[in-house]
Amino acid sequence: MTVLFRHADAVRAAFPELSAGVLHAAGVDACADTRPRAAVYTGRAVARLAGATEGEFPEVLAWRRAFSRMGLKPTQYRSASESLLRRLRKEGALPAIHPLVDLCNAISVAYAVPVAVLDADRIAGPLLEVRPARGDETYTAFGGALEHPAPGEVTFVDSAGRAHARRWTHRQSGHSAVGAHTGRVLVVAEAMHDGGADVVAEVLKTVEEEVAAHWAVPTAAAVLTPAAPEFAFGH
Repeated sequence: MTVLFRHADAVRAAFPELSAGVLHAAGVDACADTRPRAAVYTGRAVARLAGATEGEFPEVLAWRRAFSRMGLKPTQYRSASESLLRRLRKEGALPAIHPLVDLCNAISVAYAVPVAVLDADRIAGPLLEVRPARGDETYTAFGGALEHPAPGEVTFVDSAGRAHARRWTHRQSGHSAVGAHTGRVLVVAEAMHDGGADVVAEVLKTVEEEVAAHWAVPTAAAVLTPAAPEFAFGH
């Protein structure tokens, strides 16, 4: 089945500054050693953090403003990239989860924008849409608990009514988390700051190059725009 990924018109209208890109790859596994390359990207972030905290980065401030507009307290609910940067600053390292997730987390802190990695086989087609929740969607936390996003909360919703995120870029779902079983992935990068389109394009290019180097599998990617807001992926 072909699945279409898009941001709802309501989201694009409310956040015209949004820049987004998406990548699909099939044939990834948990055997690649991405640690040396991930260290390069985390090193870049560490160097930047030596001069300023993540809360001063324009990329992070832009997401804080977006969260505020969604009615969320930015220091209570942080974008995934801010949380990773904060952890890196405090602990000096990021957690090891999966070779591709670790690599994308490192790329996320290097560019200071959220980079989500989802197991594409755990997404029910034919549509995965970033949209305001109705309130009846089901979200699976990493601990297994079921939650329902609040009405109006921006989340990734598939055709089965499953929410693959809470509060947009705050937290991903345990249901579509990448693990040893994963073969196909969907990578989504999103930015809100000035110049975000260029950064998202660079993030996609970087992920493409790293996937090719470590797994030697084909990828498809696109920067999404209001004029071309959709990306189709399949088996």
